[in-house]
Amino acid sequence: MSDQPQFQLDGQPIPFQPGDTIMQAAHRAGVYIPHLCFHPQFRPHGSCRLCVVNMQGKTVSACTQPASIDLEVHSETTELRQSRLRLIQLLFAEGNHFCPSCETSGNCQLQALAYDLGMTHYHYDPFYPTRIPDGSHPELFIDRDRCIQCDLCGRASEQADHKAIYLLAGRGQHTHVAFRSDDGELGSTQAQAEDRASHVCPVGCILPKSGNYPDIAGARLYDQIPIHAQGNHRRDDGGTHDD
Repeated sequence: MSDQPQFQLDGQPIPFQPGDTIMQAAHRAGVYIPHLCFHPQFRPHGSCRLCVVNMQGKTVSACTQPASIDLEVHSETTELRQSRLRLIQLLFAEGNHFCPSCETSGNCQLQALAYDLGMTHYHYDPFYPTRIPDGSHPELFIDRDRCIQCDLCGRASEQADHKAIYLLAGRGQHTHVAFRSDDGELGSTQAQAEDRASHVCPVGCILPKSGNYPDIAGARLYDQIPIHAQGNHRRDDGGTHDD
């Protein structure tokens, strides 16, 4: 019998290593906790709040809460699923996520979680934002209206590409993805289509200018298997948009 410490997640024992968060340990064990801003290769951000779990009478973010022995953690409760559904509905209302015409439809984590949580319609009136897009780069297009402010591109650019090109600028409803360049345009940076940051977006904010709509409906990442059933063998581990 292993002497590795464990905690309980929805009644299942989850082994962990010193320094693990609840999310990291669950991810390594192949147990899915809903998330959008978490990625196992980058430091936690804790912004999307989808990974909030119940831990012995209080709610915590699984991506930032350290694992410890004998914890009793619950993720799949009716209340948490309802809370996550409301968060997804808010994200759809705050951005322009028109799935039928989107290049990443079927490969989008936001869309996949909406289906998984039972979202069937807009619960909140859409804002229909008109943030300025950026098409200055020869290979990449930035649709800011789809950005969910997860900062995965910023963390990937800093920690994997060692360029620190992407960042979140502004405050409140004016927060938007920006770029570290003299004129503020992506085309004036050292960004490349091969960068990790170019492929880590969980929605359709960072897009290649060529090769869009490569997968037919029915053959895309989340068309046949819902996001929770795929466990962690998705873009977190180098899937369709995270190579």
